[in-house]
Amino acid sequence: MRKRAFWATLLFSFSLFLFSIGWTQSAAAFTEEQKLVLQSWRLVNQAYIDETFNHQNWWLVRQQYLKKPLSDRKETYTAIEQMLATLDEPFTRLLRPEQYHNLQVSTAGELSGIGLQININSETGHLEVVAPLAGSPAEAAGIAPRDRILKIDGVDTSTLTLDEAAARMRGPSGTKVSLTIQPSDESNGKIRQLDIIRDRISLSPVFATLDDRIPNYPIGYIRLTQFSANAAQEVAHSVKNLEKQGVQAYILDLRNNPGGLLQAGIEIARLWIDEGAIVYTVNRQGMLDSFTASGAALTNAPLAVLVNQGTASASEILAGALQDNGRATLVGEKTFGKGLIQSLFELPDGAGLAITVAKYETPTHKDIHKQGIVPDRVVSQDPITYQQIGTEADKQYQAAVEVLTNKTVLAKAN
Repeated sequence: MRKRAFWATLLFSFSLFLFSIGWTQSAAAFTEEQKLVLQSWRLVNQAYIDETFNHQNWWLVRQQYLKKPLSDRKETYTAIEQMLATLDEPFTRLLRPEQYHNLQVSTAGELSGIGLQININSETGHLEVVAPLAGSPAEAAGIAPRDRILKIDGVDTSTLTLDEAAARMRGPSGTKVSLTIQPSDESNGKIRQLDIIRDRISLSPVFATLDDRIPNYPIGYIRLTQFSANAAQEVAHSVKNLEKQGVQAYILDLRNNPGGLLQAGIEIARLWIDEGAIVYTVNRQGMLDSFTASGAALTNAPLAVLVNQGTASASEILAGALQDNGRATLVGEKTFGKGLIQSLFELPDGAGLAITVAKYETPTHKDIHKQGIVPDRVVSQDPITYQQIGTEADKQYQAAVEVLTNKTVLAKAN
């Protein structure tokens, strides 16, 4: 009996040994192109938020794309993009080396292009404008949030990925790009053909000034255009300077801010909130993680926050934290509604993957994805120019001033 058990154990061990050799030989037989596909598959397998992978067998997807004949890197990238497309989720995507580099630059420095933040509408599949950057060629051309981009240099955008579209709009300063634009309100505008000259786009995210038009009630105005690595530091610097000038209240302008780094949004929230939750993140196991204020707010002065349809992602995290904690009054229009968080993973050849790894909830556990945040005071407004911000033509700004002055009257009465 012991001999039989010994031989059975030996046979089992030998089988495992053969399997191990076979697997090692198979792994060693992968080409460099297949290894890149395999690495991409593994990263998604480990990190992607949806453990059903869009209700498909992710292992079989792996096998399908490893069998593809891949003769060069271009075919490999196409295969990876096709594999990710099976997830049917536009924010999880391949970033080719130039795109990955540009994304890294955009969160820290400057780039050359037309200054347009774009997104693929998850419901229609159309390429849409989230917002033009302040002072950019795109803003000067009159492009507005939610406008649809039909063509870029004559190329139908329905044939392009999000990053391919972005890459086509970037280019050396002084060169031209042609866009075919359909206004978001089709009844009030015809399809336009725009020739826009690219320029160096300054990515300094903060503009601050003192509005002293109301006697004895100076208001600090801070406009934040994106959540780059230096955004929190620049907001803090602006607040400290405005405090020295004796401000009584603040207006934080997040209109047409498409987001950026999650950590920057959290750090900026901590500049305004003494204590309390800022945001909750939820991974694919449904596990909650939280980020809270650290008790080091720079000011307790009244605060109004301006938002609109171009307020997205990290902007919504900040706006939601300030609203749910009762720290600020939100004024404007319902926000964009992007409640998913992506992490960047670098591939061995310098390309990268943006993978949706979690969703976020506001401090009161509101999931705003595809729903947005409704401001406390809704004020609709037609697009205005950069020069009109803060003037009488800016109805949302004027409403914020009214909110702040009314709060002051109430506080004095009490």
